[in-house]
Amino acid sequence: MSTPQATPVGDDSQGSDAAALGPTGRPPREIPEPTPLNSHGPARVLAMCNQKGGVGKTTSTINLGAALAECGRRVLLVDLDPQGALSAGLGIAHHELDLTVYNLLVEPRASVDEVMVKTHIDGVDLLPSNIDLSAAEIQLVNEVGREHTLGRVLDSVRDRYDYILIDCQPSLGLLTVNALACADGVVIPMECEYFSLRGLALLNDTMAKVRDRLNPRLELSGILVTMFDARTLHAREIMTMVVDVFGDAVYDTVINRTVKFPETSAIGQSIITWAPSSAGAAAYRALAREVLVR
Repeated sequence: MSTPQATPVGDDSQGSDAAALGPTGRPPREIPEPTPLNSHGPARVLAMCNQKGGVGKTTSTINLGAALAECGRRVLLVDLDPQGALSAGLGIAHHELDLTVYNLLVEPRASVDEVMVKTHIDGVDLLPSNIDLSAAEIQLVNEVGREHTLGRVLDSVRDRYDYILIDCQPSLGLLTVNALACADGVVIPMECEYFSLRGLALLNDTMAKVRDRLNPRLELSGILVTMFDARTLHAREIMTMVVDVFGDAVYDTVINRTVKFPETSAIGQSIITWAPSSAGAAAYRALAREVLVR
């Protein structure tokens, strides 16, 4: 959706230029349709990360995973938040589970297949979590190689999937460091508001430390602007600042604010499956194509 801009009287060229720009202020780029795969794996691991809560991180993890699966990719979602929002958002009664991600990280360890849950989305599996995971951060502190515990778990299933998406908790603690230590890239969902912009600097510092000390292949895959409302001047100004600073790291796809996302969370479905013809579903399909191209 193009951002409305004032056009001086008698200057038609300026109006047509504005209409040709996307919400990021750049001309939309052509993205090819994804090519089918003959086989699956090894997976690219993406950490969905932002230490600020309420930015659409879990919603984006679910819907990006569903859109990638619709493109014929096999996807594993990892709930690395003790609140279990990702599990709940997929309709899993996570509080009733005996085995979760917690049991993959601490002794005695369960196997991935014992913990894994099939979701209602074809091609998408889940490693769920619940409040038990909050104890893992404390129990891992004295472990040798504690930052690589999650990586050792995921290495055993990388060959089964094309993408592994890790929904990180809204903090930069040991669990999030585990995600960054095993990830190939980081996707940062951010709301177009001032405090989200400030938080990007802190997250970038953490990523630089992890890249330097734990995981030299870690890269910023992209910044995803969520809950965008082009009608507000503040949102447009923050968008301009983000694009000025991060350039092409900002995805062309922008997730607009809509009531449909809270509705899908309440019923435990992705917007791809629940409202496939909606604007929100189209946006996450476009994001999936961008992720595949990058």
